[in-house]
Amino acid sequence: MEEGDHSDPPGGGRLHEALEQLVSLQRDGVQPEDALRELIHSAASSVPGSQYAGITLVDDAGKITSVAATHDYAIVLDEIQSQVTEGPCLSAAWENHTILVNDLESDDRWPQYRTAVLERTPVRAIASFQLHTEGRSLAALNFYAEAPNAFASDAVEMGLIYAAHTTVAWNSVRREQQFRTALSSRDVIGQAKGMLMERFNIDAVAAFELLRRLSQDANVKLAQVAERVVAEGNDST
Repeated sequence: MEEGDHSDPPGGGRLHEALEQLVSLQRDGVQPEDALRELIHSAASSVPGSQYAGITLVDDAGKITSVAATHDYAIVLDEIQSQVTEGPCLSAAWENHTILVNDLESDDRWPQYRTAVLERTPVRAIASFQLHTEGRSLAALNFYAEAPNAFASDAVEMGLIYAAHTTVAWNSVRREQQFRTALSSRDVIGQAKGMLMERFNIDAVAAFELLRRLSQDANVKLAQVAERVVAEGNDST
């Protein structure tokens, strides 16, 4: 690079475009999940050597899923990891670092995973980056290629940059999901309170207390009790 040349690193321009698009999508009211998928597709086409990309999620209960993927191979690899409970994406998510597989044919760190992937897909090179998610769930951003040794140092550098920005997008998605859940719960609790007030001629405080007691007695979340009350009330009309 010549003195005074402040051009972006390889792929940097595409990254800026992707981020601008992400911000624009969110500003225009596009669902965060859709904005995240846009970012993943941009990542797959921008990281040198990458053919496919995806996000692996390990939720609070330890369930492993593919929450965003550009190709079926990414989903298949996550299914394999779920079955054998090992793999580079899980190692990246669990151990908080970057995992690079140059050639799965000769990499014996995850023997069960390796055997299944070689049998079911042509993927040979993998680069996985841990995402710093909020809460107790774990996640990794993954890039895949059919050619061995597909990911050089510039690919790892670009992958790390995309992982940082995907973390921001991912946490935005999670907060939006939590907000929707909270809003939905509030609405159904309000409906249930209204039904109880009308049925038993009680005020809002007493109706809420009744729901709370039912929740405690049944050891069930308050929103679930409210859903049952609403469902039974609708069935009886």
